[in-house]
Amino acid sequence: MSTTATRDLPCQQIVELVTDYLEGAMDAPLLASFEAHLAGCPHCTHYLEQIEATIRVAGTITAEDLVPEFRAGLLEAFHEFRQH
Repeated sequence: MSTTATRDLPCQQIVELVTDYLEGAMDAPLLASFEAHLAGCPHCTHYLEQIEATIRVAGTITAEDLVPEFRAGLLEAFHEFRQH
């Protein structure tokens, strides 16, 4: 993505790029545009905070924490996802 194309990122694009941001997979111009958008958009900043909190919480869950029915449902959903 060129610097010109990333200068004014809309909120929808911020949502689509959150994973790249969290993984440190953005080039410098895109990162600068992403962070500039966050600096001026409380909604996207809140969204990013929610994603970060979800990652922290999800990282503390073990298979033993899940009731068998929920675990089975997750396994089935992932199995179906991999088939598509």
